[in-house]
Amino acid sequence: MEFRQVLAARRSVRKFEEREVPRDVLAQAIDSALQAPSSRNSRSTRFLAVRDAATVHRMAAMRDYGTMPLAGAPAAVVVMGDRAASDLWVDNAAIAATVLQLALVDAGLKSCWVHVNGRPRRKEQPEGEQAADYLRTFLPIPEECGVLCVIALGYSDFEPKPLPAGEPAERVRWME
Repeated sequence: MEFRQVLAARRSVRKFEEREVPRDVLAQAIDSALQAPSSRNSRSTRFLAVRDAATVHRMAAMRDYGTMPLAGAPAAVVVMGDRAASDLWVDNAAIAATVLQLALVDAGLKSCWVHVNGRPRRKEQPEGEQAADYLRTFLPIPEECGVLCVIALGYSDFEPKPLPAGEPAERVRWME
């Protein structure tokens, strides 16, 4: 697939087929994401691939809002950053998560970013237990790592509408 086709096809998809995602397909996408740039080449991003649908479904309980894509996804990738490796671990992980989503499109998969970092489990209790704390109760997340997001993923025949054309004058300014 050409790069522009990958970009055009990348959309947040929240409905997945029950079909299992082969380990080698997911491994190849993660390998691509490992090539993402990072501050000072710190390579601070870490991934936890979860291919057990029951565990992915359990992950959806990390928040009481915005986690529906996990409830029906056959696989997910937890995107983390080693806080000791870089003070810019969040930025590095965000770049790598984006590359991962583009690589998933190239592999014929759909995905949806589900945010974790700084999100409470209960929307009405923003100072209460955090989503990342819940995930740590049953996932092998290294202590030194912060969790940025979880990428819900799988096969889907759902095709979102194309993005509306942006007004370049509103979104891009040029100085020449």
